[in-house]
Amino acid sequence: MRILHTSDWHLGRTLHGVDLLEHQAAHLDHLVELTRTEGVDAVVVAGDVYDRAIPPVDAVALLSDALARLAEHAHVVVTPGNHDSAVRLGFGDRVMRPGVHLRARLADVGSPVVLPPRTGDAGAPLLVYALPYLDPDAARHALAETPEGEGEGDAAPRPLARSHEAVMGAAMRRVGADLARRRAADPGVRAVVSGHAFVVGGLASESERDIRVGGVDAVPAATFGGWGVDYVALGHLHGPQRVTVPHVERAGTVRGTVARYSGSPLAFSFSEQHQRKSTALVDLARLAADPDAAVELVPAPVPRRLADVTGTLDELLGAAGEPHVDDWLRVVVTDAVRPAELYARVRARFPHALQVTHRPPRPAEREVVTAVGPGRDPLDVARDFVEHVSGHAPSDAEVAVLREAFELALAEERSA
Repeated sequence: MRILHTSDWHLGRTLHGVDLLEHQAAHLDHLVELTRTEGVDAVVVAGDVYDRAIPPVDAVALLSDALARLAEHAHVVVTPGNHDSAVRLGFGDRVMRPGVHLRARLADVGSPVVLPPRTGDAGAPLLVYALPYLDPDAARHALAETPEGEGEGDAAPRPLARSHEAVMGAAMRRVGADLARRRAADPGVRAVVSGHAFVVGGLASESERDIRVGGVDAVPAATFGGWGVDYVALGHLHGPQRVTVPHVERAGTVRGTVARYSGSPLAFSFSEQHQRKSTALVDLARLAADPDAAVELVPAPVPRRLADVTGTLDELLGAAGEPHVDDWLRVVVTDAVRPAELYARVRARFPHALQVTHRPPRPAEREVVTAVGPGRDPLDVARDFVEHVSGHAPSDAEVAVLREAFELALAEERSA
């Protein structure tokens, strides 16, 4: 069986104020055609379908149309990410057309979407364990477990630790138990897990939303190993990349697991300008023998390149700027004195310039402002700010207040 692994569509997103819906629609047209021509059995969408919990009406209409067209050629399995509202995305899961499977409920974790082989083909079904984004504050209660060594009648299930590692570990234990039972009855079944998380070893971009809880945002790759899963279709990180899953001995399993981020279909920040956006086309029958050959990265259409250009205004208006006239640009003008009508002259030359900055070669000494980025913990930024305005580092109690305020703000944003 063949699956098409995609994620992080972020329908309704803008790029520095530019509406991307037209380009997102073109990418969905590409996915429909790819599904049709490549004989795909299942399209797995690993979260962040929308860019925010309450998406614009046009984005909802676009998703509805895309799911209907994809379902004409393959099964479609969709889960929410940290940007989506699980309730809003999954509201119609029980009345959705045949072939479209929206898995948004924590209660369904460990229960797979069972996809039969193609009509006329012999063989075992494909099991897709579609995990919605597991927010630790909610999932630690929904996935609570009876402590090891205690019988079900001895104690009530206890909430899990408040971490991404704990809730994903609990979810994978449910997956492993269900898969072991089904594989005992039919050893030939293939299993795919779809998950939305920051897995240790993945490379982040600037455009992923922070999901730290308790100062930690990552899940160890070993969490997915040893359960007998063939492929882990990951979402959240926007750069396409493979994650190495170490071999873990669990209940005698010997099957290796391939895990990969499909990445976003479009670049959503200038940090992604050098990424080659793609969709992962996975041949499950070849995965165990040759994982590299079994996964084909199909290039995504590029509506417009992103680029940085730097130089004096005369240089940029001349030959140096010629290759970038049609690009989305971040422009840095280096004249010693700010040119007159800078913005208007740059936009006349580069109609798709998104950022225009004047940066003289010897800028005057100025106060350094620390910005939040993918490698910078927002809590550290808050610490620096407190030290800057007060003259001393915050106390442990003050750090605890800052952490709680930041996490409450993130939780309120996710539940909006």
